Amino acid sequence: MSLILAKEWMKAAYDDICVLHEIIRNPYLTNVVAFHAEQAIEKSLKALLLFMGKDVPKIHSLNKLLKICEDKLVCEQIDTGNKLDKLYIDSRYPADLGLLPYGKPTLEDAKEFYEFAQSIFDAVCAILGIDKNELQR
Repeated sequence: MSLILAKEWMKAAYDDICVLHEIIRNPYLTNVVAFHAEQAIEKSLKALLLFMGKDVPKIHSLNKLLKICEDKLVCEQIDTGNKLDKLYIDSRYPADLGLLPYGKPTLEDAKEFYEFAQSIFDAVCAILGIDKNELQR
């Protein structure tokens, strides 16, 4: 049962990965890339928690989720996770919210977020034994 629910979370994460793939080259949408990257990672980590037989906490912090999952998944990109944690909610709102200390995420930031999301997603797929083709709706 936990694999069935985990797969549903991975389908949702895959949707975010597909959005990222479509918008990654648009320098105007870097804040949207940040949001979808965070979402893909969060959903992937929650799928992993279900697979591990753990409860899915109602939190959005990637750092906290990565810490809970560290028995199965080692993350070496903590700095990227920290940036995304700071941007999560605010990336959807106007004004000076959703910005890094130097302003809106750059295209380089967006690419870093995309690659991080893709690596976490791929790692969780491998752990769960899921072929990405199974996730297409």
